[in-house]
Amino acid sequence: MPTPIQRLLRISPQQLRAFEATARLMSVTQAARELHVSQPTVSVQLRELAALVGEALFEPLGRGIRLTPTGEALQATVGDIAACWQRFEDRLGDVRGLLRGRLRIAAVTTAEYFVPDLLGPFAALHPGIEIDLAVENRDRVIARLHRQADDLAVMMLPPDELPLHSLPFLANPLVVIAPRSHPLAASQRPITLAELAQERWLMREVGSGTRLVAERHFADHGFVPRVAMSLGSNEAIKHAVGAGLGLAVVSALAVGQDTPAAQHPWVELPVDTFPIERHWSLVWRRDVPLSPAARQLVTYLEASAP
Repeated sequence: MPTPIQRLLRISPQQLRAFEATARLMSVTQAARELHVSQPTVSVQLRELAALVGEALFEPLGRGIRLTPTGEALQATVGDIAACWQRFEDRLGDVRGLLRGRLRIAAVTTAEYFVPDLLGPFAALHPGIEIDLAVENRDRVIARLHRQADDLAVMMLPPDELPLHSLPFLANPLVVIAPRSHPLAASQRPITLAELAQERWLMREVGSGTRLVAERHFADHGFVPRVAMSLGSNEAIKHAVGAGLGLAVVSALAVGQDTPAAQHPWVELPVDTFPIERHWSLVWRRDVPLSPAARQLVTYLEASAP
């Protein structure tokens, strides 16, 4: 009977690349475009791979496709193979005494306001490290942690269901913003949540860490906001508030510290239970060895942790 390695060697790199791209993009056409091959070529590679596995990997879903249970298992396995090979390359650099390799980081969307500034000096100190940064909402970052797609993650609320190390390194206060034309915009006194009961509230999409923290905070204070709209980014939230569509809870880092406050079409309201004090954390799995590059970033941030 063939060994697992012998069975794996029957599968070509082209077949695995076609499968990985199709499973990630959920489109044969987009996978072909990304791989710079024809759509029939990708289709043939997928059929050959399914024949070698002995099970269907995709099934129709409306006008699109979705992974079968076997396809989902193979996608996880392909991710494991890529992660194992990356760890080998990282350790190879360690053996050679060179701090080289690839550092894979996932960050939640609000972190995009500071992560590039954080990584810039680190990259300058370690030019041999190639950094891959993926920006997603909290649910997707957690999914990436589950499948070990990254070395490290930057987030506000690490999940409880995974064995994780968490290093808080930067304050992340959440504040309430309102249109500059709002009647309470010039208030110098604390505003109660009860005074805002009839306001329209704009929230981040379900799966956002900011929304989760805001909902918990409101529930703790017995406040039920009138949610008028959910939006998928901080920039969309700020533009909607500036246009007078409602109030919102956002990270102070996202408010726009790069321009004078007087130029913003929104203002921060002095709500009496705000700001909500939270911290950004660097997160990594305890059950997966850190690459040398990831260990270096952890050490770098430990020096600046609060």
